Amino acid sequence: MAKRDYYEILGVAKTANSEEIKKSFRKLAMKYHPDRVSSLSDTEKKQAEEKFKELQEAYAVLSDAQKKQMYDQFGHAGVGGNAAGGGGFEGGFSAGGFEDIFEAFGDIFGGSRRGGGSSRSANQRGGDLEYQIEITLEESASGIEKQITFPRAEKCHTCNGSGAKKGSEPVTCNTCKGNGQVRFSQGFFSVQQTCPDCNGSGKVIKNPCPDCRGHGVVKENKSVRVNIPAGIDDGSTLRLTGEGQAGLNGAPNGDLYVHIKIKPHNIFSRQGRDLHCEVPISFITAALGGEIKVPTIQGSVVKLVVPEGTQTNNTLRIKDKGIKSLRGTGHGDLYCHIFVETPVKLTEKQKNILKTFKEDSGGENSAHQPRSKSFLDKLKNFF
Repeated sequence: MAKRDYYEILGVAKTANSEEIKKSFRKLAMKYHPDRVSSLSDTEKKQAEEKFKELQEAYAVLSDAQKKQMYDQFGHAGVGGNAAGGGGFEGGFSAGGFEDIFEAFGDIFGGSRRGGGSSRSANQRGGDLEYQIEITLEESASGIEKQITFPRAEKCHTCNGSGAKKGSEPVTCNTCKGNGQVRFSQGFFSVQQTCPDCNGSGKVIKNPCPDCRGHGVVKENKSVRVNIPAGIDDGSTLRLTGEGQAGLNGAPNGDLYVHIKIKPHNIFSRQGRDLHCEVPISFITAALGGEIKVPTIQGSVVKLVVPEGTQTNNTLRIKDKGIKSLRGTGHGDLYCHIFVETPVKLTEKQKNILKTFKEDSGGENSAHQPRSKSFLDKLKNFF
């Protein structure tokens, strides 16, 4: 018999996100769980059991990003057609998917993953943190050191991270007898999972520390200096190893990921290592040529030679006045996009001079204005 589509089994669309998939699984798992169908006939119980197995298998694949991608591309062949290891929970689950399933069963049986007293994970690495820094284009070009302050979990100094009240110690967990693992059996399946009371540590805290409430960590503000290298681009991320949340039971801290955002500049725009800017010039300079001064991102001013007869949208390049290479030597270039300004608020004398020039140059359709001449010629051919 052909296997049913996993999305169909869970009753979700192929575009469903992880939260939608999880929500649908939990709802259907509670509907077809043996505890919920005990009043049905033997035939109906058998049907519910088969549907429950299908749900397990479908969720095992669709809750795992890598398996989901393989299934979306190759169907059942991409995941071996037996994601749940032949009807139990013995294979095929990522850590995240397995915990979600176990959590769903906790809801079904009306229980909780935590027991009496405080509990802690065994040697759990601290979580990662993220922080966004906004810098100027000048700072990205030259590099800069910034100090940032953010809240993070630090080891509790009162209990030295143990989570236990001063003068007391964690005790052996009664649920798992110190093993950190428990086996749960219900009907046709069996689950071995991290102990829900001690979270795998084998110890529980009967007398929690009053400052950290048994967690072993407290929230404090942390200041860190971040070295932002010259040439860094918008959207880049710097990782500061060990600057994240504090780990538990002596485990290492997580990492801090600093995301770089560059403010828009009122003169320059950036494309890779190159910079671009619009440079307005007078129509006299455009016609006769000349030199103009152009600012650079480095804070200096350079001379730009404008050739005779320069037009609007012509681009002139200034070498090595762009952004420094982040990995290597050298700089990008500065590209100046020319914009020829039309003079305004002319005096009568200036207007008369321009009228005289117009008469001497032969009007719009002349060799002095190649674009106008070309445009008019095209119009003649068109009509």
